[in-house]
Amino acid sequence: MIEEKEQESVTAGHTAGRTVIHTDVREEPLSVDEVVAAVTHQSAGGIALFIGVVRDHDHGRSVTALDYSAHPSAAELLAKVAEDIAEAHPDVVAVSAVHRVGALTVGDLAVVVGASAPHRAEAFAACRAFIDTLKAQVPIWKREEFADGDHEWVGC
Repeated sequence: MIEEKEQESVTAGHTAGRTVIHTDVREEPLSVDEVVAAVTHQSAGGIALFIGVVRDHDHGRSVTALDYSAHPSAAELLAKVAEDIAEAHPDVVAVSAVHRVGALTVGDLAVVVGASAPHRAEAFAACRAFIDTLKAQVPIWKREEFADGDHEWVGC
């Protein structure tokens, strides 16, 4: 479910005085272009992105796939995190995060987070805070599948 809205900024960091928020948790493949489009604005001179990709190893073990699961409240909590980031970073023009759930293979995009601001420093700060807070507060877990047939739950 895609969540989009505008939030009044504590201080007007751009011409509209609002932060655009776009979030989603879904099974369909993610698009970097979707997040870039969601945070692009004429008053934003900088866009920062974090792209989480399924890698082929973890702690020295060969990973073949991941299976992400989300609590039913995950989409709502992701939107709340976005609102909190917008409030904590008043110069930010827009924030966006999309997280995939379900079966993913090596190379698939698992999460894409973006933030835009008039200048790069605030965009980078907001983007980093967004992904760090998302990982800490949004109930999304992954099951790692290893080449030896073993598996392990992470984030539970």
